Amino acid sequence: MKKNIILGVTGSIAAYKAADIANTLTKEGHSVHVIMTKAGMEFITPLTMQTLTKNKVHTDQFAPYVPSEVEHISLAQKADLFLVAPASADFIAKAAAGIADDMLTTVLLATRNVPILVAPAMNTAMYENPITQRNIRTLSEFGVKMIEPREALLACGDLGKGALADTEDIISAVQKALCKGI
Repeated sequence: MKKNIILGVTGSIAAYKAADIANTLTKEGHSVHVIMTKAGMEFITPLTMQTLTKNKVHTDQFAPYVPSEVEHISLAQKADLFLVAPASADFIAKAAAGIADDMLTTVLLATRNVPILVAPAMNTAMYENPITQRNIRTLSEFGVKMIEPREALLACGDLGKGALADTEDIISAVQKALCKGI
């Protein structure tokens, strides 16, 4: 069954894995609508994501628009699931505070009654920081489902928890959420 999935891509070295996530979900028959933050575009290009999904990639909340629709609202309304992978500490903090200062956080704030999955990816110290952990708890209290990061050797050379969950685990979480409608 074809579903509309929003895939948020934030600023993390793990952003390259979002291409595989988008490609897999598209091959499963879903319509994947990618929203990239400015920092996310430093790691992977919108063209890559557009080529894999066959859909426009949204990068700017103030980009020229179709006059008959308010883009951030229409994206939110057609979503069956909202996934952010990778989710940076910055995104998690903004989302927990209700800050809507870019396309991704604006669409997130306008999204209702669909599963929201967040897959953190960051340095261990950033992930374990009490402020980040508080922000994760806040999002969880609002029904956001976290896809736990892995413990691994990180890009910075540190060993610890903070690596993006395996692609297979993210896809599995999406499939379960779509089946359950959590």
